Amino acid sequence: MKLNRTKKILLVLTSFCLFYSTAFIPLQNIPISWYCWKTEYKPLTALQNSIKMPNDYEKITVSENSFSQWLRFFPAKSIGGKVLLYNGKEKVNQSAQYAILDIDVGTKDLQQCADAVMRLRAEYLYSQKKYNEIKFNFTNGFECTYSKWVQGYRPKITGNKASWHLSAQPGNTYFVFKQYLNMVFNYAGTASLEKELKPKPLKDILPGDVFIKGGHPGHAVIVMDVAINKQNEKIFLLAQSYMPAQEIHILKNPTNTNLSPWYSVSEITTIVNTPEWVFYSNQLKSFN
Repeated sequence: MKLNRTKKILLVLTSFCLFYSTAFIPLQNIPISWYCWKTEYKPLTALQNSIKMPNDYEKITVSENSFSQWLRFFPAKSIGGKVLLYNGKEKVNQSAQYAILDIDVGTKDLQQCADAVMRLRAEYLYSQKKYNEIKFNFTNGFECTYSKWVQGYRPKITGNKASWHLSAQPGNTYFVFKQYLNMVFNYAGTASLEKELKPKPLKDILPGDVFIKGGHPGHAVIVMDVAINKQNEKIFLLAQSYMPAQEIHILKNPTNTNLSPWYSVSEITTIVNTPEWVFYSNQLKSFN
């Protein structure tokens, strides 16, 4: 009896160790400042460690300190759970999300679909101190650069035109950065962001790429991670915000529930069917 119990304990410990060695990926050299809105970063909450891959797949290699790596280690608030709107109310459709990302949505109806993509891109660049690369175009074509913003300049909107005016104290705090983003969210969207991104073949998909349809309405979802098997078949995770502004969340795969939340490149011919929007494979674009 004692022997059987000992065997069971050893089996449990062995299984745990195997899970830990294969599923849990340590922080490596990732500094806590990568996700500066958080006071504490827990490795187990990273998407890398909290969302299981199908058997026989492994994560694609990404560059150190890249946008792809930053997204891969992004903290998840919860697996499952309710998606909240900017006003604290629950989103009506609670069937689209697989996991919720651990990042605020703000208190105004601003951080919607394209805004969430821009938020993640800007947060990454801010974490890497690449301030001169933080820039987005307004729908009217005006380039709103963070490097100008930190000098105290602010866009003045007159009709359909915008121009810089020195009207604030210089500063580069996180609060100032968030003010900049709110301005961008007000005047940029899918129509402007789509023009800034470069088309990309689906076979070359990477974390940080974006499926986007510009317009009014339009939509955008961002690729959070990519894995591959020995047959060179790729799968990927998608995240979105939507309307009204809501918490950014990992999407379920409504077409293949067995693979969900992963999407398979090999299963896509033309249509990319997500829970709340249908994209086409040629709508994949990249920041780089």
